[in-house]
Amino acid sequence: MAYDAEQLKTIISLDSELNQLQDMDILLERILLETRKIVNADAGTIYIVNGSELAFMHAQNDTKQRDLPPGQKLVYKMFTVPINTESIAGYVAVTGETVNIPDVYEIPKQQDYEFDPNYDVLSGYRSRSMLVIPLKSATGQLLGVIQIINKIDRSRAKTPIPFDYNDELLVSHFASNATAALQRAQMTRAILLRMIQMAELRDPKETGPHANRVAGYSLELYEAWATRVGTKRKEIERTRDSLRMAAMLHDVGKVAISDAILKKPGRFTSEEYTIMKTHTWQGARLFVDKQSDFDELACTVTLTHHENWDGSGYPGYVDPKTGAVERAGPDGSALGKQGEDIPIFGRIVSIADVYDALISSRVYKQAWSEEDALREMKSMAGTKFDPRLIKLFFQILPNIRTITEKYSCNPDPATDSS
Repeated sequence: MAYDAEQLKTIISLDSELNQLQDMDILLERILLETRKIVNADAGTIYIVNGSELAFMHAQNDTKQRDLPPGQKLVYKMFTVPINTESIAGYVAVTGETVNIPDVYEIPKQQDYEFDPNYDVLSGYRSRSMLVIPLKSATGQLLGVIQIINKIDRSRAKTPIPFDYNDELLVSHFASNATAALQRAQMTRAILLRMIQMAELRDPKETGPHANRVAGYSLELYEAWATRVGTKRKEIERTRDSLRMAAMLHDVGKVAISDAILKKPGRFTSEEYTIMKTHTWQGARLFVDKQSDFDELACTVTLTHHENWDGSGYPGYVDPKTGAVERAGPDGSALGKQGEDIPIFGRIVSIADVYDALISSRVYKQAWSEEDALREMKSMAGTKFDPRLIKLFFQILPNIRTITEKYSCNPDPATDSS
């Protein structure tokens, strides 16, 4: 069977779009979405190699999504799959072969792999046809696995049919091109995590899991806010890519703060606290020579994520290049930014950063329970936090919990393909 001309055009145009995405998570989500669209698949999952396992990264299901209220996302439990021949995804990872199954409930008993029906049982979904493809680099290195489920007959809506050989060719071609973008995104993520590790050498609170959680929370909150205010989907997608990376680096300016202050076990003196607060503009200074949307967002986030809704935060109106006061209060210090004068991205990352700090253990405190942390977050609406964003934060709590679980204390699977 010949390639469909429109499908080929779509794949060619997608190649350049994927190459513009820099963030690992955003790219994986997009790869899965576009893979499904190419062959009209109802659902799918994408995994990334993490040592001897496949780490679940994203799942999508159009049928289950339609059952949810507008703006609400599906919530999935995090899991890993051993790289062995017992599961379908594991088998594809081991052998490097594409597997095309007309009905997963009718896999011959002599096959090495088998289908686990637990998800179908828990969700009330019926998986039938499945196409599973390895994501391999040009040198043959396995990066991950894409599993797409239930091809929908375009002439008979909602009717799953088997994937055909043409689908295999199209998806394999697209996956082959997508891996080049995937490798670049992995490299970008690795660079970001090394910058965070540099900060961690100075301040043990700044870790990869903390940065990934703050970034993930920020992304969910931004998307909820942007959808609420009517931002176009294309702009949301473009912003998500830069925001996630910028949010990861929110405290990178701490590398400029003395160890005597960063690692002090007790309370800061007023002088030490004044120095500590400079990490905001010290971080922003790294991005003031703006070359991209990412630089713009990173400068904004690092500079403003400690501003408070009531104007009591810091650093206030300062020049991010020098820290010089641009607008002074009665005492001569910089006047704090207030309300909507604080950029939306600073307001978003502020909520994400504080929430993660509350539920995380620190050398000076135990982790708060989720109940206590949420009570504290709610109490700061209108003083520390934008009250409308706090309301949205509580509305997307299921997604927040998924991110907390995904980036607990484990290494980032997106950068570990050993």
